[in-house]
Amino acid sequence: MPNKIRAVEKVFDNVDKKILNFKQQSGLNCVSGCGFCCTKPDLEATVLEFLPLAYHLYKSDQAEKLLQQLEDQPDTICVMFKRLKTEGDAGFCSAYQHRGLICRLFGFSGVSDKYGKPVFSTCKKIKEYFPELYQKVNDDIRQGLAIPMMRNSYFHLQSIDQNLTNKYFPVNLAIKYAIETVLMYYFYRVKRVS
Repeated sequence: MPNKIRAVEKVFDNVDKKILNFKQQSGLNCVSGCGFCCTKPDLEATVLEFLPLAYHLYKSDQAEKLLQQLEDQPDTICVMFKRLKTEGDAGFCSAYQHRGLICRLFGFSGVSDKYGKPVFSTCKKIKEYFPELYQKVNDDIRQGLAIPMMRNSYFHLQSIDQNLTNKYFPVNLAIKYAIETVLMYYFYRVKRVS
């Protein structure tokens, strides 16, 4: 399990570097304090991409508490999102360093069109707040600006563990299953050592 988690973190480091480069070259960034992507009710993820978060929660003795919260109150928005107000999208990720791959890629990645060409896949807020820059970035991508490709990033995850990447779940369910996976691993590991 620790080797698998390190491998996922290595993929995350690589993706983060590509996204940082893309942001610097394009001039785009998230809208400050937005949190819109965290409140998407249809956000889906794999279990593997949340193993680093689950491991962090386990090491800090928070895993069982969050697991209970997820079982008691399964919400449609990410459990790690903390609102700045009681209503709206403004807020922040309470586990930013350990967020999943979809969270890292959302808004700053590409997908392939039917011809295999990269197409910028970003959020509604970036399109609304920066329409001219959004159009310029699209033009730059057509001219060869490198953009992290969502499919490639998930292929890297699949190479670590196909079983934990072969199905997408609502984000909170992916987090729940990741916590259960880590807890089960360490429960049996401690039992064998005793």
